[in-house]
Amino acid sequence: MTFKHQHLFEAASTQERSGQWVEAARTLNLAYRTAVEEDDTAAILEAVVRLAYCHAHAGDRAAADDEFAAAIELARLHGSDSVAGRALNGLGNLARERGDLSEAERLFRSAIFVGQRAGDRLLLGETEQNLGVVAHIRGNLGEAKVRYLAGLEHVHSGDSERGRTTVLTVLNNLAMLHVELGELSAAGDYFDRALAICTTTNDVVRSGVIQINRAELFLAMGDILRARESCDEGFEIFSQLGDLLRQAEALKFYGIIYRRSGKPHLASIHLQRAIDIAASADPLLEAQAQRELALVLRELGRNRDALAALNRSHTLFTGLQAQTKTADIQDQIDRLEADFLLLVQQWGESIEAKDRYTVGHCLRVADYACRLAERVGIAPHEMVWFRMGAFLHDLGKIEVPEEVLNKPGRLTDEERAVMERHPVTGEAMLESVDFPWDIRPMVRSHHERWDGGGYPDRLVGEAIPFSARILRVADVFDALTTARSYRRPLTPDEAMAIMVEDQGSFDAKIFAAFQELFPELSATAEEAASIYPD
Repeated sequence: MTFKHQHLFEAASTQERSGQWVEAARTLNLAYRTAVEEDDTAAILEAVVRLAYCHAHAGDRAAADDEFAAAIELARLHGSDSVAGRALNGLGNLARERGDLSEAERLFRSAIFVGQRAGDRLLLGETEQNLGVVAHIRGNLGEAKVRYLAGLEHVHSGDSERGRTTVLTVLNNLAMLHVELGELSAAGDYFDRALAICTTTNDVVRSGVIQINRAELFLAMGDILRARESCDEGFEIFSQLGDLLRQAEALKFYGIIYRRSGKPHLASIHLQRAIDIAASADPLLEAQAQRELALVLRELGRNRDALAALNRSHTLFTGLQAQTKTADIQDQIDRLEADFLLLVQQWGESIEAKDRYTVGHCLRVADYACRLAERVGIAPHEMVWFRMGAFLHDLGKIEVPEEVLNKPGRLTDEERAVMERHPVTGEAMLESVDFPWDIRPMVRSHHERWDGGGYPDRLVGEAIPFSARILRVADVFDALTTARSYRRPLTPDEAMAIMVEDQGSFDAKIFAAFQELFPELSATAEEAASIYPD
């Protein structure tokens, strides 16, 4: 390789460290053309594979894909296992970024094979690091740690440009792994080592990445001030470089920082900015930011908006899970569903605060209804959403005046009309929330009767949604066994006797299942019956 080529490659390295991907691509294109003119095979191969990496970093994945494929063919033609392995790693990274972890692992293992054949320890170190990332994403933290450390062992001190880059990447990933494991001191040591190398080599891009990641460490430590300072460093770097996605990552952390600092309005502004940037380019980042926004909106009392944000996050994570089937994504989905349940339970309890005779009603109805739903065939994966519908079935009562809710004695016709609007009001309040499992029929139709005498739509028989038929049985049972402004609570046996008399208002199969469950539900009902408002 001539001095001229070497000079161009060094110039490209300087531009890459500064995040100047367009300029670096121009320099590498010039190096490629010069190498072709001089028929310098080694320089041609180097230019093609580095140009592919440059385009990948710049976000031009189509160009990168073509160039990596071209590099593999050229490398095979000229017998360069090292270049072929680097290109295989590049293709593997593209596969990982689009969520195809199986294909990524296959390509990385191919890179390991050619690296061993070539005796190229630097290539082996890069590839072990990449396999570590795949293991980390899948939740195999032990394997990830072994792979990362093997990568460091192959690369040693990183006495070349690629070696230093690999060392920095591994140190950063080890730090993040230790944060996840709760080993915060070790994580801090790895971050410090990485930042020291960035300072020595003037690697601005990786310094910004590490600073943003380090914010997560400080948040785990409860050090809000240092988390903010670290985030500031990273955000400033990527603002100067015009890297919007990494700015969005920093904005997500700003949102978390402001929420934990008791500044929910600032948190919501920064999280929404992160969402707007990530929406078209990074579904994982958008999903994470939407979940954080939901927590903020819940604190602000914007329950409906919080539900919408949780739902968007759930939709994104579910899509990612379909692609990757990783433990990490499944864990995120499980956390989201727990957030959903907590939010709807709190919202349901806020409804009960207006009606002193229904304390605990939503929770008991949800428990009764879920027990009954299991018995009559609601699928286990739908149960979390069924429970949410049960929690929110009386949502529309928020709009019913307290004097009507708490009126002793019978309601007037006008008051009853107001009360009977609550299912429609509740459904309308949830109209903007596109739940993964539609709970709105439960909210609208839980007062419909099998014989057509219910409200608001006077539905008959199987025209009533199945979920609402289940819910009505549980709702009636709890209403009868708890105190009301106009009567004492009934015993479970008294309630059952009334329900048997009126069994034509229930789906016969569901009511039969309820009768089978009745002995198990009586204890809860008896406890609820002992609770009288002051």
